[in-house]
Amino acid sequence: MIPFRQVHLDFHTSEAIPGIGEKFDKKQFQGALEMGHVDSITIFAKCHHGWSYYSSKINAIHPNLKFDLLKAELEACREIDVHAPVYLSAGFDERMAREHPEWLIRKPDETLSDTATFMEPGYHRMCYNTPYLDKLLAELREVMENYHPEGIFLDISAVTPCVCSRCRREILERGGDYRREEDVRAQAERTFAAYVKKVRETVEEYDKDCRIFHNAGHIVRGRRDLAHANTHLELESLPTGGWGYDHFPMSASYVKTLGMEYLGMTGKFHTTWGEFGGYKHPNALRYEAGLSLAFGAKCSIGDQMHPNGRMNEKTYRLIGKTYEEVEQKEPWCRHAVPISDVAVLSQEAAGSSLATRETVHHGDVGANRVLLEGHYLYSFIDLEEEFGRYRVLILPDNIELDEALEHRLSEYLAGGGKLLLSGRSGLRAGTEEFALDIGARFEGGNPCQPTYCVFPDEGEAEVIYEKNYRISLTSGKALAEVQNPYFNRNILHFSSHQHAPNDEGKSETAVVKKENIVYIGWDIFAEYGKIGSLQAKRLIRTALNELLDGSPTAEAKLPDKGILTMTKQEEEHRYIVHHLFAHTTVRGHFLLDGEEKPVEAIEDLVPLYNVEGTVRVPERIRRVYLAPSMEELEFVYREKENGSLANGAAAEVYYRIPKMECHQMVVVEY
Repeated sequence: MIPFRQVHLDFHTSEAIPGIGEKFDKKQFQGALEMGHVDSITIFAKCHHGWSYYSSKINAIHPNLKFDLLKAELEACREIDVHAPVYLSAGFDERMAREHPEWLIRKPDETLSDTATFMEPGYHRMCYNTPYLDKLLAELREVMENYHPEGIFLDISAVTPCVCSRCRREILERGGDYRREEDVRAQAERTFAAYVKKVRETVEEYDKDCRIFHNAGHIVRGRRDLAHANTHLELESLPTGGWGYDHFPMSASYVKTLGMEYLGMTGKFHTTWGEFGGYKHPNALRYEAGLSLAFGAKCSIGDQMHPNGRMNEKTYRLIGKTYEEVEQKEPWCRHAVPISDVAVLSQEAAGSSLATRETVHHGDVGANRVLLEGHYLYSFIDLEEEFGRYRVLILPDNIELDEALEHRLSEYLAGGGKLLLSGRSGLRAGTEEFALDIGARFEGGNPCQPTYCVFPDEGEAEVIYEKNYRISLTSGKALAEVQNPYFNRNILHFSSHQHAPNDEGKSETAVVKKENIVYIGWDIFAEYGKIGSLQAKRLIRTALNELLDGSPTAEAKLPDKGILTMTKQEEEHRYIVHHLFAHTTVRGHFLLDGEEKPVEAIEDLVPLYNVEGTVRVPERIRRVYLAPSMEELEFVYREKENGSLANGAAAEVYYRIPKMECHQMVVVEY
């Protein structure tokens, strides 16, 4: 098992800084780790600037470092039984970028990747299809042979399109054309696959059990080949560093389906990597660690050491407040298997071969937020996942069906599965007709935008800005209708400040249910992902609750910022229900790579009182208590008369948490 309480210790250090490591002190280093309750720390062999921090015969040691810092750190860790994976910058090596510009990744316009030129500060990405890879592998071999690390962390390690001279030549030799994006991407895939293979072979020459992780800042949904190039996964997701607080739940909700160990990596910084003297509020780290545990992950907190080699003790007091709690919670998190009622077939997984953390899939974002805020138990899945594991499957907005997917969904429905479709999802690929019988006929896109949703029992129109698709009812039941505006806004026809109001004279079916399928005739998940409108959330939740028959496996009365997850420890005969709550506020923006990023902060933790929860499981429950405090909770056990509940459970168990702050685990034993 990978350790629960990790630190990622950045050390990207310019050659213009003197006195590197001169204040490193083994006892002070060890004391900081003990103060922080740290059981693993990732330390540097080579940084983005291209300097080594060990006695290297392959690379140049930092010119202002007078001793083997890597060896000293490893010895300090091993003396106190702290794990110490070793970091090498793979994609960035600024020293080699200057000495061998022919090894750099080139874009079609001849600019460079990440930092476009050498006339601005920043790093430049190296191409693995050049002799640079030979040098990197030699460095890796040297580290493995001389230091015997238990893990290797290779950073800036991703499929990256390149049209350098070598890549162009190879594309042409294979009969391709480097003017075509698909040929350039295919070359990038080949280059990365060869790099990954050689890295693994090099590491396994010395230690077949050594852990390997290639960090790209985002785990691409639908690319299991990339995920399994690693021995475990580290989900880099600094909420204040541009990722936001809903990125990690979405990433973890996919990764938890892959059968791999994984950890959530946040940072101690107020903003992001590279910040000296910035500190997150302790309550923010407590929440972020709780979030990792709730989604089945171990914890990692990013720090960076001062160039002088002295550990910042304020940082480790900060980390210690969080990791002391994590240490107490670990027994209820080991080998805990996440439970989900709902699966989202990810837009990214269904249609994207390459992606970065900046890639926007608005439907995925909207689905994640609705499910998170609605306290559903959910996973994001790809096309390799077994659909039958989930009670409801969501295809958000634009997932058309090829023959194979149509067949799989038909089998899923025949087995009792339930389906929520929206927008163009469910159409037979390349056509304007539904592949499945949803109880309505597809009539094409609505030329009016925005349009209005009307629930039959209310009659009040609610605006929806994303595209509407017209349907005509055949055999299904209408759940909601659409009304058009009087006209689209243009130079000849406009009214008020934004858009024309709804024309009440005509309504058409917009949401339909037939048996186990609900179809929503809008790009409704993109609507929520972009603007978070309450009517979009309400429409999605109405459909979901209809399909779940009002009996999810777990539910809790939490605010919209609350989070609910559930795991199972089979050997211990217990379920763990995780409840989290914290206010997040945007405190401004900071500039990162020329782009403004919001600073979303957590400071005050507001306690919640008398939080009611329900679980519906097949086993006979014998005990409910809070962990790690071991406080017993009274519970009400109500068996279902005349059969079982919708999810196969024999009974409902009700409990009430008298008071919770930040993260509370409820243990349900059977």
